[in-house]
Amino acid sequence: MTMKKRAKKGLKALVVDDDKSIRRFLIAALTSYGYEVWDAENAEKAIDLFFSLRPDILILDLGLPDRDGIEVIHQVRRKASTPIIILSVREEAADKISALDAGADDYLTKPFRVEELLARLRAVLRRASPWEERGTVRLADLSVDFDRRLVQVKGIEVHLTPTEYDILRLLIRNGGRVVTRQRILREIWNKDENFEGIDHLLRVTISNLRNKIETNPERPTLLITEPGVGYRLRSDL
Repeated sequence: MTMKKRAKKGLKALVVDDDKSIRRFLIAALTSYGYEVWDAENAEKAIDLFFSLRPDILILDLGLPDRDGIEVIHQVRRKASTPIIILSVREEAADKISALDAGADDYLTKPFRVEELLARLRAVLRRASPWEERGTVRLADLSVDFDRRLVQVKGIEVHLTPTEYDILRLLIRNGGRVVTRQRILREIWNKDENFEGIDHLLRVTISNLRNKIETNPERPTLLITEPGVGYRLRSDL
């Protein structure tokens, strides 16, 4: 039997969705894992509840009846850094990028598995107290010592190029959060996606990095591609 990884006592979640059945399902699921849960069916109520309750995490649908969920993200981000996870039927990469660029921390499409949602919740809540770039970070078999710029897999040192190291550091800094391709290109190469050959260079660099840190680069379990959006480094391993 698998033991539940319960939330820290007193963590508050606000669920925003116009579908009553989904709200009920999420309330039951999150409550069973130790969260205190409030819900809202539209953007206006969501914003009121958010600033009165100050929840630890916001789970937000984009297709709300009174306004788009992107507007809710903008309202929240003007005053708070609370983790936001999007749950939406919208599958287009453009919708995911818009939500992430607006300030969402993660994006799941419906239908979803509650176990995956809970894993994403744990990841974004850990980021609420972000890692400092010093000391050592361990993720499954991967170990990164920021003080010495030392990367090891299963205790064996692996040699990364400066660019590979910078991408890994960026992904670790956002532990579990999707980092868009545009952001990687901007921060690592100071280029946009229209620069000739840069997209191919990114794919090759990610492939080389996987070859060095993944047990099976053909089936990566650590450095995950979010198709059409970007990459994330799992922090729940």
